[in-house]
Amino acid sequence: MAFVSTTRPFHFTSISVSALRCNFSSSFPHTGKPTSSILENEPSYPNTTAKLKESLRLTVKDRASLEKFLRERFKSSGEGDITTITPNEAFCIFDYMLNMRPSPPPVSSFNILFGCLAKNKHYDTVLSLFKRLNSTGLFPDLYTYNILINCFCKMGRVSPGFVVLGRILRSCFTPDAVTFNSLIKGLCAESRIMEAAALFTKLKAFGCEPNVITYSTLINGLCRTGHTIVALNLFEEMANGNGEIGVVCEPNTVTYTTIIDGLCKEGFVDKAKELFLKMKDENINPNVVTYNSLIHGFCYANDWNEAKCLLIEMMDQGVQPNVVTFNVIMDELCKNGKMDEASRLLDLMIQIGVRPNAFVYNTLMDGFCLTGRVNRAKELFVSMESNRCMHDVFSYSILINGYCKNKEIEGALSLYSEMLSKGIKPDVVIYNTLFIGLFEIHQVERAFKLFDEMRRDGVAADTWTYRTFI
Repeated sequence: MAFVSTTRPFHFTSISVSALRCNFSSSFPHTGKPTSSILENEPSYPNTTAKLKESLRLTVKDRASLEKFLRERFKSSGEGDITTITPNEAFCIFDYMLNMRPSPPPVSSFNILFGCLAKNKHYDTVLSLFKRLNSTGLFPDLYTYNILINCFCKMGRVSPGFVVLGRILRSCFTPDAVTFNSLIKGLCAESRIMEAAALFTKLKAFGCEPNVITYSTLINGLCRTGHTIVALNLFEEMANGNGEIGVVCEPNTVTYTTIIDGLCKEGFVDKAKELFLKMKDENINPNVVTYNSLIHGFCYANDWNEAKCLLIEMMDQGVQPNVVTFNVIMDELCKNGKMDEASRLLDLMIQIGVRPNAFVYNTLMDGFCLTGRVNRAKELFVSMESNRCMHDVFSYSILINGYCKNKEIEGALSLYSEMLSKGIKPDVVIYNTLFIGLFEIHQVERAFKLFDEMRRDGVAADTWTYRTFI
């Protein structure tokens, strides 16, 4: 499939949205529906820990000490690190804050608590506590509403998120990029890409400029729903701007990686490589996900040499390959019968400290079985446990199939017994493989006996099972 040229100017607002035929105006609430009406099924008040209550009593005397307590309690110790909090602890802290005298602390203090809860995915607790906060007469601010919208969207409930947007507007706040980023991401997660695109075009009307997260989120949604060319045009507008949006926004590693991954999945690996080189020219460092996307793209295009060069390059650049990197390359090598190279790749994996998973071992074992090297597959099977990788049903299925094709039915049946002893339930594929193996060596009686075992174990026969016995 030829790549669609993007030399002609493409305005995302004027062309792609109209092509998607989306009218988003109906998604915005016009009624004065109170937020509390969408916060149903409030959880019952949980028991709190005496230790936390005592800590609050001893350390929190006024607003200043509360602020210090919250900052220290919920600060992150490093990038990506999240302080854990349970709903029980949250209810305890919330009640203490509400009962402070002469008056509760400002809403910014409650926002710290809500934000930590949201990061811990306790979305229901945030909604419940917000409902209680709302009933006390304390007024939420934009930050509070943004947390609430994020919770609704993460729960797959975008529509209530728009109700909150309506409340933001009625409260005379100006929604910001954080507000719209959550809503756009929520719409994309529900595959409502046309509505997400239309909302994007309305940002200017709200006095809000999209940022790199806004663009990256929508680009990701477009790529996931097969609108990769539209995503590419939006990506180019992101850097160059256009008359309607009027914003120039620097793409980052996430943006580049998202569009590169989308292009590779659509088969446009040359265009993906072009963007990859542009990314490096602009001193934006690719990460392991960027490399994995490109490697997968070139493997899918049967360009093993390019994939190998990328693997070498990423290690030279100090980007550590992960198990996904090796899974992709290993699968491609085995499909093409390059088993010696695949074995060397396994050695490299172990050497640099990347622990192989069951998929890697299963891929290798399958490749060896398909090339008639069943003994080598058996060696890998044995080595799995020594490398702290547990066998799964596919591991047994692959090796049982290899034994049966070699007419080593006793070895296959021994593996079948081993499965049962380890509590791994054989599936119908394994039984069918054993039936065929037994019939090929004229062990009809044993095949029927095994069929009875299969039925006793609750495994349903399929079409192939019955064809084998006819």
